Amino acid sequence: MTGRNGGGTPPYGDSAGGPPYEGGGGAPPRQDDRSAGAVRRDGAAVDVAHAELLAALAGRPLVTVDRYSTALRTGYTGPAPVESLRPALGIGCYSAWDPALPGMVVAAEDRTRTRSVAERHGWLRRVRHDAARHLVKLDRPPVISSRCAGARLSELAGPGATVAAIGEGVRATIEARHLLDDLLRAAGVPAVARIRCVPAERLPGLAELRRAVGTERVVVQARGLGGGRRGVIVSGDADMYRAARLLGPYRVAAYVDGWPCAVTALSVPDGEGGVSVYVDRPSHGATGVPELGVGPLCPAGRDWSRPWPVPAAALLIECAERIGVWGWRRYGVAGLFSVHALLTPGERVLVSAIKWRHDESAEGSAVNQQAVGVPPFTLAHLVVMLRGRVGWLADPQEFNQLSLLRATERGGPFSVRVRHRHESPVRVAAGRGPGVYRLDRDGRLRWARPAASPAEARADQGEFLLADLPGPDVVCHPGADLATIEAVTDGATQPFHGPASASPFTRRVAAAIEDLCHPATRDAGPCPG
Repeated sequence: MTGRNGGGTPPYGDSAGGPPYEGGGGAPPRQDDRSAGAVRRDGAAVDVAHAELLAALAGRPLVTVDRYSTALRTGYTGPAPVESLRPALGIGCYSAWDPALPGMVVAAEDRTRTRSVAERHGWLRRVRHDAARHLVKLDRPPVISSRCAGARLSELAGPGATVAAIGEGVRATIEARHLLDDLLRAAGVPAVARIRCVPAERLPGLAELRRAVGTERVVVQARGLGGGRRGVIVSGDADMYRAARLLGPYRVAAYVDGWPCAVTALSVPDGEGGVSVYVDRPSHGATGVPELGVGPLCPAGRDWSRPWPVPAAALLIECAERIGVWGWRRYGVAGLFSVHALLTPGERVLVSAIKWRHDESAEGSAVNQQAVGVPPFTLAHLVVMLRGRVGWLADPQEFNQLSLLRATERGGPFSVRVRHRHESPVRVAAGRGPGVYRLDRDGRLRWARPAASPAEARADQGEFLLADLPGPDVVCHPGADLATIEAVTDGATQPFHGPASASPFTRRVAAAIEDLCHPATRDAGPCPG
């Protein structure tokens, strides 16, 4: 495995005005010597991380702009919470709940009383005016924490604000599907971890594509960002018609049967011209799970509790290390990113995508860091984006070896997405809202207690956290998110039984969530779009 390596120029975050590091420009301060640093398992790491984030914020309020207005919640609730990570203002699509409340919340569904596919992708324009009014009331220009930077976000943030996210142009290049194979080669990812693929400006016939990649089924992905919405599994002419509707250029890859999987990583400049790459334990995923309302190539959740074969886990961690070093050397980027792959029945790992941002699995993956006594990666990511000092992380080699060891063990957190899979709009019956639940003997949901962290729900004891459950006045249209099932298990409770199959436990909980739903009244109106 690689560790501290590489040279590069610092410019990791996008600033909407003014330098992101108030102590001055240039490279971040040199990190503490980690050569003898074991993973710190006491409260010292939390105290140091809290102080370093406060120093990086330099009195500026922290604001999150994310679909989930409770973004970062695992870090400021649950085990060893870091209160400086609680935002002063949360701007999002879905409502917040206690104890995950930011200081103030602007949520699109509080205004529209609607959940739908269109709202999920266009919520920011619904709240921009309300959000702008709250932003101008802050006593100082804020630090905006978001998955992605961009012109719309910078405009919302206003003069003097700092957007703590990777620049849109660099991210678009790194995440572009049609450039993936070239990027992996440049990063030194071994050929054994790369899927056979070809780039294409225009799509030729199916027979030619099959010959090019050597499989009967092929996967056509468009150049843009995102997941399943820009990919089609092609088995015949009808699928080719759908693929041709995507905007090229394209990446045409061999279809690989296996578990979707991913690993979250964090790169931190070491102050000596290189970068240290920390890699979380790998997860299994699932896509195309009909009973959860999730279509082909769309993620249904992540599971860190299923053990990995050692060679496969070691290779995926090594790939993440190489990509992190390459990103620093080539573009000077650091912070959170994830590497997506497929784990085949023959225990091979094949890299399928890179996302240079913190993604929707951040709340679940944070539990892994807390389990070994350190704050979530998201906290260090913010400090790196602000060109601050991160002194609480151990030696990267040691941390990654620990991740490899834990990947071979049973048990860990998981998260499962449940969407409305029927054709008519529904509302969720009045109840207690998000929190920890159990199932009674009749398979109905029973409230247990308020909570916001997956670590607060023990699946092996019959508990689970329902996050982002809509209120009874919100109309949920087909395809809308109904909730996320989150918990920690010792391995006895599995969320998935296969790459596209929910376990009996997950099916029972999803059915209980659907039982809460009843048809929306006629005043629900058409699905917005």
